Amino acid sequence: MSKKALIIGTGLGGLATALRLTAHGYKVEMVEKYHQPGGRLNQLKKDGFTFDVGPSFFSMSYEFEELFHYCNIPNPLQLHELNPVYSVYFANRNKPFLIYKDLKKLAGEFKDLEPDFEQKVRNYLSRAKSVFHDTEYRIVKKNFNGLLSYALGLMSVPLKHSPMLFRTMWQELERNFSSQEVKVIFSLVAFFLGSTPFDTPAVYSLLNYTELEHDGYWSVKGGMYRITEALTELLQARGVTMHFNTEIVEAVEKDGKLAGFIDQNGNKWQADVYVSNSDAAFFRGKVLKRAKFSEQKLDAMKWTLAPFTIYLGVKGTIPDLYHHNYFLGNNFKEYADTIFKTSVSPQKPYYYVNVSSKTTPECAPEGCENIFILCPVPDLRFKPDWSDSEQLADNIIADMSARIGFDLQANTISRTIYNPIDWRDKFNLYKGSGLGLAHGLDQVAGLRPNNADENYNNLFYVGASTVPGTGLPIVLISSKLVTERIVGSNTTQAPSSGVNAGQMANLF
Repeated sequence: MSKKALIIGTGLGGLATALRLTAHGYKVEMVEKYHQPGGRLNQLKKDGFTFDVGPSFFSMSYEFEELFHYCNIPNPLQLHELNPVYSVYFANRNKPFLIYKDLKKLAGEFKDLEPDFEQKVRNYLSRAKSVFHDTEYRIVKKNFNGLLSYALGLMSVPLKHSPMLFRTMWQELERNFSSQEVKVIFSLVAFFLGSTPFDTPAVYSLLNYTELEHDGYWSVKGGMYRITEALTELLQARGVTMHFNTEIVEAVEKDGKLAGFIDQNGNKWQADVYVSNSDAAFFRGKVLKRAKFSEQKLDAMKWTLAPFTIYLGVKGTIPDLYHHNYFLGNNFKEYADTIFKTSVSPQKPYYYVNVSSKTTPECAPEGCENIFILCPVPDLRFKPDWSDSEQLADNIIADMSARIGFDLQANTISRTIYNPIDWRDKFNLYKGSGLGLAHGLDQVAGLRPNNADENYNNLFYVGASTVPGTGLPIVLISSKLVTERIVGSNTTQAPSSGVNAGQMANLF
């Protein structure tokens, strides 16, 4: 008789884990708080426009190939590589920098700013490449069973990389480049981790390698939500049932073992194996009532930025916008140092803009564009009041209009705003944190909340706040790691690491 798995949450991690488990003969059932699948990888349809709610691109596209190969399924996704990779608008410059994978072409963008740029960037990417490939299977694609296991994994990484654990990404960039613009542009990948380059370890320079040399950035034909749709269709064909508008609020224990979960309506959900695709730290506190993950303890952890998002449907086409754009000011360090912990909205915000109608025209009516704007803002620990949401949106739209020479306000057909409260309430994100736990030295890899529960040997975790971390391809890796846990021995408990950065430093 096949075993039954209950997966709580239908984000990418939950969907991918469900698909992998069906490949091993598991009967899978899924419950989801939201009204449709996808978690942050969701979709908004309004006024004839279609918007990707959260992720708008990804790197390491081969991780999708790995998922479908693992499950013996042809890849149903049609991927589109972005070229240029993205554009960057600075406040004091009329023309954006275009970031290309072709390093000779990229060098042309910085010829007046950074002497010998091509050689410098090749040297920088060579080191980043080495970090990526020396940690990929030793650290990223590996389960750890506590401090000793993780320490042995770190010790297997060539010693030459250890200084990068104790330098920030910004410090690493300063060692390689002189131009402020170059350093700022290459540091933007830190924001993909929901942090700043002044707080992110230098090892994450490997992300520059993934974007510029290794695999680039990709979108999906039909929009990013096509990923969710394709996985859902495959799961339905395999007999997986999904229940929406269903929030798990309580665990049921019997004789010291996990015996099920209770939803907000009092219904009991039971299975042989349970997988939480909710935030791995938040779930332990809110649902399992663990003292180690109380609100006070969670607040003391380092969390990623909160998203403030605007979904604009506008009349007219805008030639100077690409699929993937950044709008930056002139006070990068000051902005990064204050934005995550202030109680007021930024007056001169930095923001990211995605226009998926550039690559998927059906996302907008003919002659129109769909514009997704994301501004990193403080989470609800620091700014609980978002009554100024409309004012902040107006501020961002006015700034962007001036910089692209197109009156967005006058041409707006559709406008929707999600502030951190909306993100918290719609997707159960702790205090509105967009990407879960941050990736500081004490919350990286094997020091993140484990993907096997500390107390229950039939409860597991998948997603951005467990191992190995955040980002769509990394979450796909997370789904493989947790499946290995379940299939390999779902009765073997992995102890909590329970260590801090000081303890880790002593290992070197």
